[in-house]
Amino acid sequence: MRFIPVSCEQRETMLHAVGARTVDELFEVIPASVRLARPLALPPGMSEIDLAAEIEALAASNTGGLVSFLGGGCYDHYVPAIVDDVVSKPEFFTAYTPYQPEISQGTLQAIYEYQSMICALTGMDVANASMYDGATAFVEAALMAARVTKRHRVVVSAAVHPEWRAVLDTYAESGMIEVVTCPAEWGTTDHAALAALATDAAAILVASPSFLGCVEDVAAIGTLAHDAGALLVVAANPILLGVMEAPGVLGADIVVGEGQPLGNAMSFGGPGFGFFACREQFIRQMPGRIAGRTKDVDGRQGFVLTMQTREQHIRREKATSNICSNHALNALAAGVYLASVGTVGLEGIGRACIAKAHYLRDALIATGNFSAVSDAPFGNEFALRYDGDVGAMQHALLERGFLAGVDLSRFGDEFAGMVLFAVTEKRTRAQMDRFIGEVVSL
Repeated sequence: MRFIPVSCEQRETMLHAVGARTVDELFEVIPASVRLARPLALPPGMSEIDLAAEIEALAASNTGGLVSFLGGGCYDHYVPAIVDDVVSKPEFFTAYTPYQPEISQGTLQAIYEYQSMICALTGMDVANASMYDGATAFVEAALMAARVTKRHRVVVSAAVHPEWRAVLDTYAESGMIEVVTCPAEWGTTDHAALAALATDAAAILVASPSFLGCVEDVAAIGTLAHDAGALLVVAANPILLGVMEAPGVLGADIVVGEGQPLGNAMSFGGPGFGFFACREQFIRQMPGRIAGRTKDVDGRQGFVLTMQTREQHIRREKATSNICSNHALNALAAGVYLASVGTVGLEGIGRACIAKAHYLRDALIATGNFSAVSDAPFGNEFALRYDGDVGAMQHALLERGFLAGVDLSRFGDEFAGMVLFAVTEKRTRAQMDRFIGEVVSL
């Protein structure tokens, strides 16, 4: 978007509206001690043509064309052109909360369609209008389970992303819940330990695929949870739900996840959005907001916000969450993405990701430079142990045009020497073979 400055007349009009005579007077509310007392160190003014050329030159200095094998929660999937085209429309791009349904039918219907798609993917009955990100959706699921069961303690698998567990621990400092961590064996939850910890728990929280990409036995964990009177919360990868059995079918009570893979670019880590779905019996305890379909007095179809359990809509002490907004534009992108690829397309994307990930894993192990961390089933992501200096390896491959996975040592000493690789449908056989060749040459 280009910057077009205001005219002198427009500036005077705005100053008059706020009761200021000059721009300097407008900023007098800021203490002089914290104001910059010199001009900004900026180059002389340029024409629009020169400025555009300067910005393009700066942009060209960025590293581009890298082949990414990064994962860990943010993935390099292809985004169909229709996604950006739809979300860039002013009626969506500038819209906020659709408080007035009579003039927000398009936005409300888009949210409703998104919710319906999330329910179909997760096997759940209801979904909300999205949340900030996967981690906060995960935490809100724990808090919701505590409200539903009237219990205080939640059990989270150590196989869940460390950053998500850190967010959960941060919320737990309020005293609303107690968090107990269940041990995991290189990417999968220890079922024996889980059974012992589940007693009197409000919820068992797992991720499938896990942080290391391993697929959990959700059905067995669901049985453990329900036998103890706890709810089962499953964090899932939405792309792989096009191939894997829906968590709801396997016994999950609440399904959450990071929606970035659905039509949202990596963008250096954000923004994304969190999806949240649950069984209908828990709908009044679900945080956020829900768009519902109804009929007006003339029998015409219409859409409204319903079950609004935020503090703006009901008494604060009865609110289920203090979430006052969400990433609705990102959720809209997900809805457009799912509508554009369709059921068959999503399944094809998921199968391509899985097949390519298995090819790359086998090939990397065959080089002799990597060894397996786990033999558990996995999706499009896997962890390997590198026989050498991970940092040096990644730097060398970066110089050759590759982002060689995530160095897991940043998450703790137990991950020293381990690398997490992710493969999406965008990676070609030629790219992977070239990557393997570069690994061999190190």
